[in-house]
Amino acid sequence: MAERKYPKPINIRDLHIKFASEEHCLEYVEQMRWPDGVIRCPICGGDKVRKVRREAESKNKRPWFYLCLEKTCHQQFSPTAGTLFADSHLPLITWFHAIGLVLNAKKGISAAQLQRDLGLGGYKTAWYLLHRIRESMGDAIPQPLGGTVEIDETYVGGKQRRKGRGASLLNKNVAMGAVQRGGELRLQHVANDEAHTFRGFISATVSPDVERIHTDQHKSYPPALKSLSRMNPDFAPKHETVNHIAYEFSRGDVTTNRIESAFSLFKRGVIGQYHKLSGKHLHRYLREFEYRFNRRHDDDVFIQTVRRLCRVEPLRFSDLTADFVEETF
Repeated sequence: MAERKYPKPINIRDLHIKFASEEHCLEYVEQMRWPDGVIRCPICGGDKVRKVRREAESKNKRPWFYLCLEKTCHQQFSPTAGTLFADSHLPLITWFHAIGLVLNAKKGISAAQLQRDLGLGGYKTAWYLLHRIRESMGDAIPQPLGGTVEIDETYVGGKQRRKGRGASLLNKNVAMGAVQRGGELRLQHVANDEAHTFRGFISATVSPDVERIHTDQHKSYPPALKSLSRMNPDFAPKHETVNHIAYEFSRGDVTTNRIESAFSLFKRGVIGQYHKLSGKHLHRYLREFEYRFNRRHDDDVFIQTVRRLCRVEPLRFSDLTADFVEETF
């Protein structure tokens, strides 16, 4: 049996050596944003630009910027313009350290911990920094899962008035997850645990030619899968369940242990790291754990993350906190 290859952990010390100055960091961002070496204006798209160095160092300014030479434009921009790095007063090396800490933290890292580790001025700065990193971790068009897929649901936060059958759920957020055997993980914050919601998640996550689906005995799975089969005749996977109420956790190779392990890891992060988080941002926290799981064997995960930050539009603090819901869990 071949020995499993694990990627080398991201070493914060090596990051500090490789990116010893703001200029080195900016050069790296430039390479990630324009890998073909052709610098383009983010406003007009023209490639006729001139590099202008700043004569005096400034705490909140990049070492250089570009000037678009198109007659109708003349826009000034830096490699961080129009990205998630934009309008940030933090040095890029602080961003890189934060990325390394997030990727290395199997159970996540809290904003308070990041504030202490990086010596940031305030909690909001660390919180905003973390959410911008999480914003880059989503896949616009994720690949559907096939083969044997385990699906499960979990309830996060809120209050439970009774235990066991007929338990009353109050203000709980529902998260659904699916994992392909030997493949990737999908986590999503959904509206409720009704059959139509399960159907929507499965339709968006699972390939029509999936062979087997393993779930627990939640009442919403059979009608959800039956409805999908009526809508798409090609969707006819073998649905097998485990009976958790009877303390059955596996029957042969029928199990939901993998997806339950993923949810368990997420909940350890909520309890041990975040302590409290808003349901409004739950999808970003789930996105972070999904991203880290799916790239746990990748040696270039740091490069991937920086490249993503260069390709995602800025996330303003006002948009992040708009219509803020006070309830946290």
